[in-house]
Amino acid sequence: MNVQRTRECEVLVVGGGLVGLTAALVLRHHGVSVTLVERRETTSPQPKARRFHFRSMEVFRELGLAATVHEAARDLADHDRMAVGHTLAEAEQLPLWQPGDVDVLEVSPELPCLVAQDALEPVLRAAAQDAGADVRFATALTGFEQDADGVADPGGRWLRASYLVAADGARSGVRTALGIGRSGRGAVGEPAVNVYFRADLEDVVRGREFNLCQIEHPDAPGALASVDGRFRWVFMTSGERTDRDWPALLRTALGVPAPDLDVLSVLPWQPEMLVADRYSAGRVHLVGDAAHVMPPFAAMGANTGISDAHELGWKLAAALSGDAPPALLDSYDAERRPAGWFAADQSARRTLDLRGTGTPDPDLAHPFLLVAGGFQYTDGALCRADGQDPEPVHEFAPAGRVGTRVPHRWLDEARTRSTLDLAGPGWALLVAGDPRPWERDAGGVAVHRLDADFLPAGTALLLRPDDVVAWRGTDVTAPPRVLRDLLGPTAVAA
Repeated sequence: MNVQRTRECEVLVVGGGLVGLTAALVLRHHGVSVTLVERRETTSPQPKARRFHFRSMEVFRELGLAATVHEAARDLADHDRMAVGHTLAEAEQLPLWQPGDVDVLEVSPELPCLVAQDALEPVLRAAAQDAGADVRFATALTGFEQDADGVADPGGRWLRASYLVAADGARSGVRTALGIGRSGRGAVGEPAVNVYFRADLEDVVRGREFNLCQIEHPDAPGALASVDGRFRWVFMTSGERTDRDWPALLRTALGVPAPDLDVLSVLPWQPEMLVADRYSAGRVHLVGDAAHVMPPFAAMGANTGISDAHELGWKLAAALSGDAPPALLDSYDAERRPAGWFAADQSARRTLDLRGTGTPDPDLAHPFLLVAGGFQYTDGALCRADGQDPEPVHEFAPAGRVGTRVPHRWLDEARTRSTLDLAGPGWALLVAGDPRPWERDAGGVAVHRLDADFLPAGTALLLRPDDVVAWRGTDVTAPPRVLRDLLGPTAVAA
């Protein structure tokens, strides 16, 4: 570490990328003191992740950042289509995908957006600092030790924290130090190369704006991704060689001279599907790429990591405040590791075949199940009820089942308040019909009345701070008992 005096904080976050910064923001949202360290001097100079799904935008909405993120995404606001062609100059937009059974505008209170990682990370860094997180770039964690009371650098000379959140990427030094292995399919498909370049292509793509364009030229096959829709682009192609004549190959793929073309970086990579065998070890918890890596074809890597941080944040806050015993944190692995495996497996099943000419995989989940947080937890901080149907996988039909994100419904005619706004940072009880019987014994949880068309009359949902349904039933005396079962005897307010 490059700082000498000893400090104390409740949580040390290692890694200042998208997921680490989101973890710091979520923890500050819950009133937790946070120190974040990042070995790099600044945020990522690479575009990397670009698509942020419904669920991630809902997390940013809870943090009060959704409008800020949408503003950062303004350059790609109209680039939601896909395109295919022999070259970019010949490419045609594909029809905008619309599920026949789902109204996109009714899925979430927030629409997804495209924003390059190098544009979003500075926004999150500034927000974390404004929220009171101690954010330290150019500061590397070179080692750590943990005991029954906390985590510290060796000897505890620089910093001591109650918990450590490892958001230090796919090659996580923290995960390696803990001896946590990874399982999964490993390498998926061929090695690839990303070529990040500048060229003014605004006139070439005008009227055919896209998120991703599949290039089918036999001498330059690959995919072109928009970074800002005009000057910045990433070309992805298969192969291991990085010493090719990239300007010539890019001009072949573009089908135009592009005299101002400038290659900024060439990065080799291998699509992989690997999930950590454990997400937690003592007082250390893995999030993001430290916990799971997956092919990019479903754009789930960063989004899954954001959901990791969102869930872990409230559980750490509850354990630190004494509202729940430390054992609550065992449910983080029980819930998020299966969710990470599901997202990684689904990503591995998808390819870059934008025309959809391949044989359909019968095990592909409905796309909205991925992008709207539809995965169902079957174990963890939940009160399971016998006889409840599981969440469907091949269709998107959220119905407030235990272990799922609460379905979105607008609560006012102006469409400004959603069911997803009712929980976080606290718990919430949603009641169909008369709320008065529930209010008399709600265990200190805020009670919200819903129309009977959302739930059967007399039914209630108990929502955790991460919008997950922890209990569903009709027994007005159950919520305090459920809270005690999930969080411990101090969970219910007097």
